[in-house]
Amino acid sequence: MKPENIHVSQILSSYIQNSKYGHLRNDVIHEAKRAWINWIACAVGASHHPTVEYAWQALKPYAGSEQAILLGRNEKTDILTATLLNGVSSHVLDFDDTHPQAMVHPSSPVAPAVLALCEHHNRSGEDLINAFVVGVEVECRIARAVLPSHYDIGWHITSTAGVFGSAAASARLCGLNIVQTQWALGLAATQASGLREMFGSMAKSLHPGKAAQNGLSSALLAQQNFTSSESGIEGKRGFAHVLSETVNLNECVSQLGERYDLLGNTYKPFACGLVLHPVIDACIELRNIHKIPVNQISAIELIVHPKVLELTGKLKPKTGLEGKFSFYHAAAVSMVDGAGGELQFQDARVNSSDVVELRAKVSAVVHEEMPMHAARLTATLLDGKKIQIQIDDCVGSQKKPMSDGDISNKFIALCADVWGESKTENILKEFWSLEKISSFSELLS
Repeated sequence: MKPENIHVSQILSSYIQNSKYGHLRNDVIHEAKRAWINWIACAVGASHHPTVEYAWQALKPYAGSEQAILLGRNEKTDILTATLLNGVSSHVLDFDDTHPQAMVHPSSPVAPAVLALCEHHNRSGEDLINAFVVGVEVECRIARAVLPSHYDIGWHITSTAGVFGSAAASARLCGLNIVQTQWALGLAATQASGLREMFGSMAKSLHPGKAAQNGLSSALLAQQNFTSSESGIEGKRGFAHVLSETVNLNECVSQLGERYDLLGNTYKPFACGLVLHPVIDACIELRNIHKIPVNQISAIELIVHPKVLELTGKLKPKTGLEGKFSFYHAAAVSMVDGAGGELQFQDARVNSSDVVELRAKVSAVVHEEMPMHAARLTATLLDGKKIQIQIDDCVGSQKKPMSDGDISNKFIALCADVWGESKTENILKEFWSLEKISSFSELLS
């Protein structure tokens, strides 16, 4: 079938409606649990971040009845507002999962809607896993179909593709038929938005929050027979052709239900964009293994993939959120602190004199042949000695993934300050047995 004749919305809708937990392989189920635990950790860890506080204070006076929890807070609100805020909190630390080929953060636009619906309608862990997998597959496939030009021109693909993932997962949980699901995807298509210009500000985390909320509302509207185009993705004036000059609709449907993009998901040990991970790895190695004192460094040069400076080229960040998009800050602070966690990307650390001083000695050389998950560092010392470090696969990459134990430790580190250590460990055990949960309302209460 020619690409222009592929009825993407119909094929995806059939896949969504017919999906069942019993059809999923064990490796897919396990990866869904890894993604879910990582997502919860990120959302709870940022639940009292100023970005979340400001958003909640803005919306709280107008919020609806208490239907769903705000993760990490002693408050509940209507499912649409909860979905928005949980999406914001899960992304604001830039600590959430990343799919390198699809260039999306898969969980933050999908999981908030799934959580809200499972809580409000008291669904099971099996229902949650199935809907989550469906949502991730749909968003990643649609993202692949419009890359690279969609992202290159300035669209934030986590948001623009993520809205389809939320709509798909919500449609499955709401029991929509095929036509209603096509409407839900069409309604999602016409709400797809998010601009890369917002990177480094609070607005970036609004993107997955709105994608999650808009996808959920698309399914709720379609459930009441609110119509849209039935080809909102693939139509001549639909999402793919309007927002991309490099469209490959085969990506949406090839081996659907057989090959799972979720299995290519990655998880971050550092609280910033994945492109900075090899940079941080190299600087931590320089500090911790080579034992080089910061005051002995004359210059640090790193050879990196072009995307590194394109995405993280802020020379003089002033806030923690800007620091997450500064190659120079990431290199300097990880060299000084020997770490790249959330503490290293707070306002105070971005403006601390020791980090700012070293930041001025950091430079980058772009090399087209350098993979995004790799970097080469050359440190020049005051005595003229040079030290070189090569990172071929950074921690958290597909070839050097975080283990289940790593993800558990991340969960405890991010959640314990909010929930307490004992409660955090008990919740973690529940989530590693996610498929055995019979009632999400009881668990979340």
